[in-house]
Amino acid sequence: MSSQKRKILVTSALPYANGPIHLGHMVEYIQTDIWARYQRLRSHECYFVCADDAHGTPIMLKAQAEGIAPEELIEAVGEQHRADFKDFGVNFDNYYTTHSEENRELAEFIYTQLERGGHISRRVIEQAFDPEKNIFLPDRFIKGECPRCRAPGQYGDNCENCGATYSPNDLINPVSVLSGARPVRKNSEHLFFKLNDFEDMLKEWTRGKHVQEEARNKLQEWFDAGLRDWDISREAPYFGFRIPNETDKYFYVWLDAPIGYLASFRNLCARTGLDFDEFLKADSRAEMYHFIGKDILYFHALFWPAMLTGAGFRAPSGVFAHGFLTVNGQKMSKSRGTFIQARTYLDHLNPEYLRYYFAAKLNDRIEDLDLNFDDFTQRVNSDLVGKVVNVASRCAGFIAKRFAGMLSDGLMDEALYKEFIDARIRIGKSYENREFSRCMRDIMTLADKANQFIAEHRPWEIAKEGTRGDELQSICSQGLNLFRVLIAYLSPVLPQTAYGAESFLNCSVSGSGDWDALDQPLVSHRIGSYSHLIQRVDTKAIDAMIESSKQPETTNTGTVNRTTNTIDIDQFGKIDLRVARIVKAEYVEGADKLLRLTLDIGDEARTVFAGIRAAYQPDELEGRLTVMVANLEPRTMRFGVSEGMVLAAGPGDKEIFLLAPDHGAQPGMHVR
Repeated sequence: MSSQKRKILVTSALPYANGPIHLGHMVEYIQTDIWARYQRLRSHECYFVCADDAHGTPIMLKAQAEGIAPEELIEAVGEQHRADFKDFGVNFDNYYTTHSEENRELAEFIYTQLERGGHISRRVIEQAFDPEKNIFLPDRFIKGECPRCRAPGQYGDNCENCGATYSPNDLINPVSVLSGARPVRKNSEHLFFKLNDFEDMLKEWTRGKHVQEEARNKLQEWFDAGLRDWDISREAPYFGFRIPNETDKYFYVWLDAPIGYLASFRNLCARTGLDFDEFLKADSRAEMYHFIGKDILYFHALFWPAMLTGAGFRAPSGVFAHGFLTVNGQKMSKSRGTFIQARTYLDHLNPEYLRYYFAAKLNDRIEDLDLNFDDFTQRVNSDLVGKVVNVASRCAGFIAKRFAGMLSDGLMDEALYKEFIDARIRIGKSYENREFSRCMRDIMTLADKANQFIAEHRPWEIAKEGTRGDELQSICSQGLNLFRVLIAYLSPVLPQTAYGAESFLNCSVSGSGDWDALDQPLVSHRIGSYSHLIQRVDTKAIDAMIESSKQPETTNTGTVNRTTNTIDIDQFGKIDLRVARIVKAEYVEGADKLLRLTLDIGDEARTVFAGIRAAYQPDELEGRLTVMVANLEPRTMRFGVSEGMVLAAGPGDKEIFLLAPDHGAQPGMHVR
């Protein structure tokens, strides 16, 4: 079985370099790694690259909060990311950073090419300005209500609740993250990428099946609404690349982030002698695919192919989006212990369990994926242990003990082996089309047939008789040949298990060319000693993982002892009481008792819903100081998300008195 060899560049979206990887991220990296490993198994020249997304306001803010340089932060986070990916078996050919000279050079080149082509415009815009800090505010220095879904606490460039993208000027009730003050508008000249110049090209590209059907439908909505110019510049302060020939203007992070794919590949080319242009030139016959989350489709399916085309590069061969991860049917939650970091999972469970479970649930559509731990346990124990590995464990011992590890000189059931081999076409097509769930179902159907073969021939009974050695050897040799095919088919999903199988089978199953090598069964072949390839899932390990991911249950009085209704001094010390300035107070439509308060706590602004409407008018509160519980878990209400609690005293109704700090207090001060 052979096919024309392909040259493929594949990427996953860049993880942001301001925090650890969690299981929601791992969906994408495992999906991409499985696809890339399959391509290599088929002997295609496939390179899988990625990088940390290392620029932007959040990284600058976090570095300032930790008292270190941004470069120190991104280096430390990058080391954590590399370790997590490695231990999950994600096999990058190159993992880099967007804060690199290669990325700077490519970003400047692409920008210059776009400018020369007339695709960059300049215009003066009204930009948010913090009157207290006396600086222009980049998008993520501003929070407010989403102009589309009215979700509170959203940053100034996109809504994490509904996925809308917008200008900071579109935010409702915006406040500065730095001071809590309401931004004023000042004029500033910005640079724009004229996306509409590429409308015809983008329509042709999207209709050419380079994106999924659901993505095409979404893109058509954006075409119908009209493509808008894209603001690609940001004012200082900003951690990123300065725009050539500009003073204190930087590339917006979303301009240089996708260019990081090319920068990582160029770094790989420099180290290995690959030809960068062969993969990226406009008429390249190589392929380039991007695996991404559905929340960043706009950037990857509109801006990115337009930028590449305008700069003289090739457009992507495909952009494949996936949905979000839920756990036990709900959004990942820190309080429930289901917001699980990659390292926490690795501390408790085998990464191959998760790789298989994700593969068993993933398809080529943009659908959310649920990690249900009961289903997770059942699938891994039933499929991997009870079916696949069971074939090897039932046969290997007899071959080792009775026949010195030597397989028979022929197959007992050549038709059954051919059925397994012929399944390559169907399974390969499913891998290629990212229909991993269908792929796993087909493999498990084969595993059932292998176990049925063994059960029908009962090698354990023949071994007891001691007189039918040739038959025993033939049965077990057939079983191990079927197992070899199964583990080869599963090797893109279970690389570590495949390596273990290679050791005892004494042959390769997961390398380049091994897909075609299955045509030749293992006959008159000596195997090594067998050891357990994968253990059953321990539910106690799942419980321990969830427990270690939990944050304590808190109320406005801390963690409560349910027996005595008291807390100790250590529990009290966990309550983060902060001085807050009420920047804005307003009525909440549809609520009789609530006021919506925008609170400045020094380093950010919070939205809190307080049941004090009977006691206070909004204009009485603005500018006042109060005390809030700053580490209370946000609560979703039908009016929005409340991000804390203000403290008050009194019997209720009109007799409610906000607690106010002593004279001289400033927003953000801790209350002791």
